Amino acid sequence: MESRSSVNFSGHQFLRQRLVLSILTGKHVRIDKIRSEDKDPGLRDYEVSLLRLLEKVTNGSVIEISVTGTAVLLKPGVVSGGPITHDCPLSRSIGYFLEPLIMIAPFSKKPFQLTLRGITTDDNDLSVDLIRTVTLPHLQLFGISDGLELRIKRRGAPPEGGGEVQFLCPIVKEVKTLNFVDPGKIKRIRGIAHAVRVNPQFSNRMIDASRSVLNRFIPDIYLYSDVYKGDESGKSPGYALSLLAESTTSAIHCSEAASTPGETPEDIALLATRALLSEIRHGGCVDRKHQSLVLLMMVLGSEDIGQCRMGEPSVRTIQFLRDIKIFFGSVFNITPADPTDSSNTELFYSCLGTGYVNVNRSLA
Repeated sequence: MESRSSVNFSGHQFLRQRLVLSILTGKHVRIDKIRSEDKDPGLRDYEVSLLRLLEKVTNGSVIEISVTGTAVLLKPGVVSGGPITHDCPLSRSIGYFLEPLIMIAPFSKKPFQLTLRGITTDDNDLSVDLIRTVTLPHLQLFGISDGLELRIKRRGAPPEGGGEVQFLCPIVKEVKTLNFVDPGKIKRIRGIAHAVRVNPQFSNRMIDASRSVLNRFIPDIYLYSDVYKGDESGKSPGYALSLLAESTTSAIHCSEAASTPGETPEDIALLATRALLSEIRHGGCVDRKHQSLVLLMMVLGSEDIGQCRMGEPSVRTIQFLRDIKIFFGSVFNITPADPTDSSNTELFYSCLGTGYVNVNRSLA
């Protein structure tokens, strides 16, 4: 176990990205001291559920969890894909489980047909709306597009959930090199307001409040009211607004806000709208929520220099870059996008792709 291909970490943070990197590189990963100082030490139910899901989508993976739950060892197998169904615990939304799977799905043996059940939108993770409208288009930048889709069968608001989504992903042999350095100008804003098991007028109220801010900036705004009835609306009442701004060069920035007790639809709409404007101000070709995905795909690209312009890295992105160096040995060259303008915080990220080839596919 203590061989050269084994990697050790401590702590519960960044668990998902480390498991993903382990599966892609085939290196064993051991994570210890998981909340060891906490009153309730060890892995949480959603983390165990994620490990079980990774076990389902791979073939031959060995996962060992210590008796106290404070240490986990993953010996990754091959990503097999195919039709899989998984019930997510109600402590985290479906987005928590879908994000890491989107990173490994293109490199499986068979195309993914994944059905996840649980909460579709909450305040912690990306909602299924943003994954469908923003995350998947980011994969298309790397040539992963035919047959890539996310279907929202049923909505599920916290705390009871009851939602269901189906994720379909094609397999690729290798990903294209990215060269995305022109953020362009914002040309249109799109959004989805949904309300389940509450007055359907709530989604219209969110749309009106959001428009009251956005109309000052741009005329091309289309906010769509998504209404689910009966069984399709899950088990709990709730509403949310997801927004995305697209530029002339197809750079996408996004934001969202979900209902919390005691807040009006107008409050939620203003929260999401201000978050979108803040994202746009942050700049770059990729928004903060998707930096890790894009950087990973750049590392996996063909053996050529890939370049992308983004805003300052988030804490998660900084750690992700360190983890990439540990697993792949790849280092990014990060330079200011506009050295002459001190107020511009945008950066150029460039790296040499590793020429990662989907070996699982050739076994099929």
